[in-house]
Amino acid sequence: MQQQISVITLGVADLARSARFYQDGFGWAPVFQNEEIVFYQMNGVILGTFLKDSLAADMNRPGFSGPAAFALAHNVATAEPVAPVIDALIAAGGRLLQPASAPPHGGLRGYVADPDDHAWEIAFMPGITIAEDGRVSFDL
Repeated sequence: MQQQISVITLGVADLARSARFYQDGFGWAPVFQNEEIVFYQMNGVILGTFLKDSLAADMNRPGFSGPAAFALAHNVATAEPVAPVIDALIAAGGRLLQPASAPPHGGLRGYVADPDDHAWEIAFMPGITIAEDGRVSFDL
């Protein structure tokens, strides 16, 4: 089986509030949206934000709520944009979890929670290359 992830879907309580975070904070443009879901075309993956109740019904998983123990990452090509991206996400409704700092493995990273408490790591990591088209590769 091919090693891939096609779509990541996050459950959200308020689609407009979520859209502000992703569109104003990251500057992403939706490729599809309706009253229940917004899709963003990424670098080979699609990110969806889906109203939590609708997502729970779609999965036949009543009572589904809250983020699980995971973090999504938005890597940048150099250390310089890490703090400004974090600041933009906070201005767009995000909540600071950890300010930009140097982890033991090198680089620079910080964490922001979106309005539905999904954790996003904003990071520069030596050994990860970001191509012109946004595709990411692990080069260590």
